Amino acid sequence: MAKSVSIHTLGCKLNYSESSTIAKQLVAKGLDLKRFGEKSDIFILNTCTVTESADKECRQIIRSVIRNNPDTFVVVTGCYAQLKPEEIASIKGVDLVIGSNEKFRITDYLQDVLEGNLSCAGQETKPGIYVSPLNELTVLGEGLTQDTDARTRAFLKIQDGCDYTCSYCTIPFARGGSRSLPVTKVIENAKKIVADGYKEIVLTGVNVGDYNFEGNKLIDVLYKLEKTEIERIRISSIEPNLLSDEIIELVAGSEKFCNHFHIPLQSGDREILRLMQRRYKLETYEKLIYKIKEIISDCGIGVDVIVGFPGETDERFENTFNFLSSLPVTYLHTFSYSERDNTKSAKMENKVPVRTIKERSRILRNLSMRKKADFWSGSIGTEHRVLFETLKNDSDMEIEGWTENYIRVKTGYKEGIENSVKNVKLTIPEGTKPVECEIIS
Repeated sequence: MAKSVSIHTLGCKLNYSESSTIAKQLVAKGLDLKRFGEKSDIFILNTCTVTESADKECRQIIRSVIRNNPDTFVVVTGCYAQLKPEEIASIKGVDLVIGSNEKFRITDYLQDVLEGNLSCAGQETKPGIYVSPLNELTVLGEGLTQDTDARTRAFLKIQDGCDYTCSYCTIPFARGGSRSLPVTKVIENAKKIVADGYKEIVLTGVNVGDYNFEGNKLIDVLYKLEKTEIERIRISSIEPNLLSDEIIELVAGSEKFCNHFHIPLQSGDREILRLMQRRYKLETYEKLIYKIKEIISDCGIGVDVIVGFPGETDERFENTFNFLSSLPVTYLHTFSYSERDNTKSAKMENKVPVRTIKERSRILRNLSMRKKADFWSGSIGTEHRVLFETLKNDSDMEIEGWTENYIRVKTGYKEGIENSVKNVKLTIPEGTKPVECEIIS
């Protein structure tokens, strides 16, 4: 009987794309892929370490899996494994810890297990630890994943690592310097996605805008992707200093690129932004947002923001709130500051109390809901192209999807519209719930 494996992923879409690649490698070796929660011979956790709560969640999942299935062979990889392998290995029941380079050769490290030797699972043996040092994090493993919930969009990794030195971030330590997939490989993988029947590609990476392979920049890749047969292309997230006029104009004039950008801000206070060591000024960010809206009036714009950074006084938080309130953005992704080892911010004074951070997060989440509701209701009567998803169960009477500018919509189910792009008219708003729409063609 074939051995089984289950894989669980935490964190960003990049992690999910890489987990999909790992899964394909294991299936090619003859393993039976199980869902997370089902008993399996091997369990792999692809971790995130962006915050302390992410680390805590990783540990909780590991212990839960071992408690419910003590005979499983437990493998932990990803950013948390790269940064703190000994901490993970100290958890009783963990069998193997592998780093950011090694996860793309996971079948090599599992060879004994794949050949039938599960003798160390559930026993008192020292876990294997295989983690390359930071200066050797040069491997660029491929990542290509499909949206398993809706089966309509695929996440395509084109870049990894980061050369930025944001004072709060450990990702460069976990993933190494910026490196990019060859242009030919990006296009090859995009064509595979088209062949598999997917209608939308979401470009992913640690710092997508920093794409640079042998002189080819992100804009060069975008021009080539536009010539493929994929119906829609979306850029997952892009730094404001890397979102060029040429990219904006390409999106504005293209029928394939979604008029939706996600642009990290992190703070709307000048001093906090400086302490964070971000590579732009507030004035630059503000001009960029208004430029986008001038060229693409109905563009959906998402923003990342961190609350509770050391030194964020009430006045400085109010500056962030007022700055975000004034901008024509669509929604916010709010993150609570989390102190990480070996970062400059960890040594900074004037820490913000946890209770204050939670209250500020609540305030920005409410602001995000208001902005989203206003943007969605303000779009009533307009026409859009929507990628409708696959029904989650046969009893569903409505089907949902996303417009090109990232408005969630719904309509009555009709046979044949699953995983298809349709022209619709938005009709009835329901706050931040999916907007009702009618199919035009």
